[in-house]
Amino acid sequence: MQPAMSRIPRAVRVVEVGPRDGLQNEQAVIPTAQKLEFLRLLSEAGLPVIEATSFVSPRAIPQLSDAEAVMAGLERFPHIDYPVLVPNMKGMQRALKAGVRSIAVFTAASESFTQHNINATIAESLANFQPVLALARQEGIPVRGYISTVFGCPYEGKIAVEKVLEVAQALLDMGVSELSLGDTIGVANPQQVYEVLDVLLETGGIPVERLAVHFHDTRGTALANVLLALQMGISTIDAAAGGLGGCPYAPGAAGNLATEDLLCMLHGMSISTGVELEKVIAAIDCIAPRLTHPPTSKYYLSACQTSTIIS
Repeated sequence: MQPAMSRIPRAVRVVEVGPRDGLQNEQAVIPTAQKLEFLRLLSEAGLPVIEATSFVSPRAIPQLSDAEAVMAGLERFPHIDYPVLVPNMKGMQRALKAGVRSIAVFTAASESFTQHNINATIAESLANFQPVLALARQEGIPVRGYISTVFGCPYEGKIAVEKVLEVAQALLDMGVSELSLGDTIGVANPQQVYEVLDVLLETGGIPVERLAVHFHDTRGTALANVLLALQMGISTIDAAAGGLGGCPYAPGAAGNLATEDLLCMLHGMSISTGVELEKVIAAIDCIAPRLTHPPTSKYYLSACQTSTIIS
């Protein structure tokens, strides 16, 4: 299958991962009240999916140790999904007790990364998800599956596409409804994106609507990779307001593709998202003072410079 402009979707579903994937990598622990305000402003922007937090061990990720408090205080907007990440059955039970109705699980296409991340093999990580997905089915809860290191691993280098397909099919067979393909260390290029998607779509026969892409912008190629994915028919893109993020277990990984940079490109291409760009900027303005570094997105920095010049 060759990528073509004619395959670019007219509408894209943006999955906002800043409150979870973004804040988990911050040096500072953001107060719960500030997180809730960040979530409220992102909701007001019209983002259809906002990953709220993660029910991981507070010892492993202290930045998200207030998951119960976040879910208790979250103002839920109609027609917005607020999934959370759960690593195991204990996390799932905590999430259910907190009233969560949408979850995500995570593994990787690299054995070394999985060992560093969750101290398990890929097969062991998948086995750990079995009771989680069984309970999710029982509760009628949709499950998203993240596959990290799809395009490269900090420990192994390039990952075989066949391994990505193997992990993807295993997750789908277990009942995961959507797969997010992660460029965890931000090394992907459009040719790699084409090669991976072509194998998953053509060889694996995975429906295009069940795939999402999740790019980090370490080398400045995230938007180029998104464009290629759009040309392959992908219509769900992960991003983080302000370009927040990274990965605690991926040395050198930069932040996620910035939501505002993504929206600027999509809206400029007349692709509908239902998201108000300037309201995303307002959400970043809310969280930025709590960070130990400035937001990294091109759009946000240019907007700040313009505002300074005008004032």
